[in-house]
Amino acid sequence: MVHTTPLLLIFLFVFGLNVIVRMFLNQLNISHLRSFGDRVPKSFTDLIDEKTLTKMRDYTVATSRVGSIEHLLGDAVILAVVLSGFLPWLNGRISALDLHFVIAAILFFFSCSLIMGVVDIPFDLYRNFVIEKRFSFNTLTLKLWITDLMKSLVISAVVMGIFLAVFFSLVHHAPRSWWVWAWAFFIFFQLLIMWLYPVVIAPLFNKFEPIDDEELKNRILMLANKTGIDVKGLYTMDAGKRSKHSNAYFTGIGKAKRIVLFDTLVEAHTTDEISAVLAHELGHWKKGHIKKQLAASMVLSLGVLYLAYIFVSHDVLYTTFGFDDITTYAGIFLLTIIARPFSFFLTPLGCMISRHFERQADDYALSLTGDAVSLVNALKQLAKQNLANLHPHPAYAWFYYSHPPLVERIERLEQAS
Repeated sequence: MVHTTPLLLIFLFVFGLNVIVRMFLNQLNISHLRSFGDRVPKSFTDLIDEKTLTKMRDYTVATSRVGSIEHLLGDAVILAVVLSGFLPWLNGRISALDLHFVIAAILFFFSCSLIMGVVDIPFDLYRNFVIEKRFSFNTLTLKLWITDLMKSLVISAVVMGIFLAVFFSLVHHAPRSWWVWAWAFFIFFQLLIMWLYPVVIAPLFNKFEPIDDEELKNRILMLANKTGIDVKGLYTMDAGKRSKHSNAYFTGIGKAKRIVLFDTLVEAHTTDEISAVLAHELGHWKKGHIKKQLAASMVLSLGVLYLAYIFVSHDVLYTTFGFDDITTYAGIFLLTIIARPFSFFLTPLGCMISRHFERQADDYALSLTGDAVSLVNALKQLAKQNLANLHPHPAYAWFYYSHPPLVERIERLEQAS
């Protein structure tokens, strides 16, 4: 049975505050959009008409509503798992199997992750085959969706299994210093995934073909050479077989670095616009944003692991949630649940840093290409193509947006030109 302790009361208070703030911001954003969503911003009058703007507003409202319901149901499942006595019961069933500590830990985490993750499946179905279809984005077939789901589950199970096996082996064999060794392993594993993703994982879902447009290819290589970045591959990705959304990204580390363009981006944008978008992405690397984010992740993960080491040995963590004795892997799982609502309130800090990086990357793109018009046009086209929200509430944008709001970003670029 769950016991009423200060820890439980603090957790429930912060968890509830999390839900209230999230719902308030979401409703605030929707209300703001309904009030101002029929006004075409001055910088978009050459591209967006009232019909398109209405479609952009309706898309944001639809996705926000579904997202809110999904979050609320996910919150309910978390509370049910944590407060119902399910975790002590599950631990008891696993303990009765008399498994090795590491195997028991993996089974415990897999069981809990499966229960909490299954909530997302019907929402993903609805999002793709109802909302995305309604707004003419979805090109995904049910067969491909099922195939993607199966692949994702297998890859997640393998990656999670390897990570948990090593992590809990360290916990088991180095009870006093596991947090240091786990930190070193976390860094190594993070870098390994960054290296493997573009060359092993991503190709399991999409086809990556070398860019065959010589003009575009030469333009990209020229930009990369100017920045001093050695790019090993320039690829287009068949994103159009799943969605009409458009994007581009720079991925990988070391010899696995590559630039990837969605085929939908190549089809809808000029060479100048694509070059401007990629100049922005190159700016992130040139300004060291990836390295800074990795460094911040390293420092933060060290602090988190040390705190986990401190708290995981305290009886109150277990008695609060109905455990009769200390079970380290269960304690670590409980800490991930307890930390979740607290980390939510750090979202604005991360977003503020990210927005600063985005502005720096925009500035670098301008200095690299000397062409603000193409970047502005690309952002406008992407906004129209992806039905972006042109009227986010300032508080919502401050809390959640990793990029400056589009209108603000475009006005800043136009002033710099």
